[in-house]
Amino acid sequence: MKKNNYLKSGRRTIRIESKGLEKLAKTLSADFNIVCDKLFKTKGKIITLGIGKSGHIAKKVSATLSSTGSASSFINAGEALHGDIGGINKNDAVIIFSHSGETEEIIDLIPFLRSSGCEFFSITGSRDSFIAKNSLINLDTGISEEACPLDLAPTTSTTASLALGDAIAVALLEAKNFKSDDFAKSHPGGKLGKRLITTVEDLMAKNKDLPVVSRDMTLSDTLIEISSKGLGVALVVEKKRLVGIFTDGDLRRTLNQVKDPLNKKIENYMTKRTKTILKNKLAIEALDIMQKNKIYSIAVVDSKKIPVGIIRMHDLVEAGLV
Repeated sequence: MKKNNYLKSGRRTIRIESKGLEKLAKTLSADFNIVCDKLFKTKGKIITLGIGKSGHIAKKVSATLSSTGSASSFINAGEALHGDIGGINKNDAVIIFSHSGETEEIIDLIPFLRSSGCEFFSITGSRDSFIAKNSLINLDTGISEEACPLDLAPTTSTTASLALGDAIAVALLEAKNFKSDDFAKSHPGGKLGKRLITTVEDLMAKNKDLPVVSRDMTLSDTLIEISSKGLGVALVVEKKRLVGIFTDGDLRRTLNQVKDPLNKKIENYMTKRTKTILKNKLAIEALDIMQKNKIYSIAVVDSKKIPVGIIRMHDLVEAGLV
């Protein structure tokens, strides 16, 4: 029985598609600037239009545009012939995706696109195709070789169309000066959204749940405070200022190195160089500090450097940020 070399096939496919993208980057013309500028100035939505494999690409590009600050929607060319085309008006701009540039369903829609008064552009694999010639501006993917050895299944061509759509979305994102805060507004759900909007203050232990001791308190009393709050850590404070932190790690080191430490002052065993974070910072910034310093708790302070909370790795995990 012949043994299939899947790895060889996979590498060849990626190399062919990568070669196609390199060629696309080099041959991208000033028409790209014109298309992006017109899309940037569009008063309505950016409609992506396609069918089949190109339709899947068009739908993904529309989702990317919407999530990066450019109002967009996708219309399946087949459904458009049966009513969905009514969703396009003169204030919209249309991007047609068709590798062959001869897709019948889209060709049938061109008279309507013209009569609607909207501007429509195309992304095709042939500048000589009907759709390319009848669009306001055509962007050619210029793909000469599909990764499919039969040169039948759309592979390199769909990758190039997707990359070109992403390039448009990113160019518009930069032109709009789109920031991470803007991105968060359109991604409120899931781990990505949480990472962009969840602050330290949203997750930290505070007020009556905050374990706080003075530097003169004994280790015994500190352990009672830690146990009562259940966080495995205590902040050591003097005149409202943070002077140290006492963690489970500090306790293990103390018990291993010191004889009868329970009645001695906590200042002898606390960690004095304490990592802190402002309460209005994103929770993922606390995660970054913990990972870089290999710690599991951080003291939270306000703008005056007064300790107001504790955030732990456990809190970040429970919130779904890790």
